[in-house]
Amino acid sequence: MKAERWAYESLEVYVWEGQYDIADRVARFLTPLGTEVIRAGALDALPNEARVKPCIAVISASAIGSAKFTLDWEAAHGMPVIWVGAPDRETDPGRFPPEYAYILPHDFNGGDLRNQIVKLMPQLLAAGEARPDVADLVAGSPAMQELLEQVETFANFDSNVMLYGETGAGKERIARLFHERNSQYGKGPFVAVNCGAIPDGLFESQFFGHAKGAFTGAMFAHRGFFEQATGGTLFLDEIGDLPLFQQVKLLRVLEENALTRLGSTMAVKLDFRLVAATNKDLREAVREGRFRADLYFRLAVIELRIPSLEDRGPGDKVGLLQSFLRHMMGAAAYDALPPMPDWLKGAVGTAFFVGNVRELRNLAERVGITARQYGGWDEDRIRPLFRGLRPGAFDGSERGDPRADVEERRRIIAALDANGWRRQDTAACLGISRKVLREKMRKFQIADSEAEPV
Repeated sequence: MKAERWAYESLEVYVWEGQYDIADRVARFLTPLGTEVIRAGALDALPNEARVKPCIAVISASAIGSAKFTLDWEAAHGMPVIWVGAPDRETDPGRFPPEYAYILPHDFNGGDLRNQIVKLMPQLLAAGEARPDVADLVAGSPAMQELLEQVETFANFDSNVMLYGETGAGKERIARLFHERNSQYGKGPFVAVNCGAIPDGLFESQFFGHAKGAFTGAMFAHRGFFEQATGGTLFLDEIGDLPLFQQVKLLRVLEENALTRLGSTMAVKLDFRLVAATNKDLREAVREGRFRADLYFRLAVIELRIPSLEDRGPGDKVGLLQSFLRHMMGAAAYDALPPMPDWLKGAVGTAFFVGNVRELRNLAERVGITARQYGGWDEDRIRPLFRGLRPGAFDGSERGDPRADVEERRRIIAALDANGWRRQDTAACLGISRKVLREKMRKFQIADSEAEPV
């Protein structure tokens, strides 16, 4: 099997070398292919959580002494291990069980290392495709069906996509659908970046990468987010939070399809599909000078709006609760429970989730823990979990019923309170324009005097 270049570029290799200088050799053999090589100072420094990017550990036998390692360690760290300098397995089966088929001599060369990685590639790619942390997509409501139809229409084009939606509405999940449905870039990596979480001083290094020796501590070359996404999809969440000076740098990369790493003079060609997302009204931000118009028009070739959980209705709320519970508890444990009672379906269907799908997922975790602890849907213990939620627009009322207007008024006031009564942020949170918010406030006679005192 020949590994595609994008597979090497989406790979992280952690090296624990003990007394032998193998990290430099691993970097020399793999960094030209785009692989990120990271020297681990101790075994505890190796990641022990599920990773989005495929990972391999290269560990020197001298680093572990006489300790006995089994496949349990490999499973705990979520990555396969290539051992270096291991003795013959027949002479020391206690230290290296027969299952460890990936062993290199101390004097390994680049070909030896790449051959071992090629053997591991199917396992790595299969693990990345599985994404066990993602529950089933629930899309029974008309709003979600319309959205999925739009995704299918535009997914196989390479045009940039802008997704709008309230916080927690599931924008990254829809971005992944665009990635998976694209025949060209869907075979490459999916790189998700929260633009609001990048410190100002690290923007260039995180996005553009850096060359070895570019600054103190840069022992190896580093590929930034742009390079990591080459051959696949780059998802930029909360794009509206990027400061203007960073927007300029992003625009240049999109216009030139190339970048230069910090500390380097060599241009690197890029080829990825861009999907961006925001909970802000970018058109309003452009008018107010907070977002560059040229970048907006570059990003918003295809614009889609993600419906809020309230707009999706009770059916999707219940379906999501069941999907999250099955995923968190395991299919066998969930199926062993009695069928979900009507009172629980009604409780989740009539609740209003300010944080949308994200808040519902948190509730599902609490419900799942309680149900598993007591072996069923104990109403006395589960109902109190809903007390912190506001009643929703479907609380026994039909659209057009005066009680529904009361609930919508409460919903708007709650959103205003959550956003400090800032009109623009509140409108973005509700997934409506500022003009529509102003009309609703006039309709329901909502005045600033109703703001909660600070």
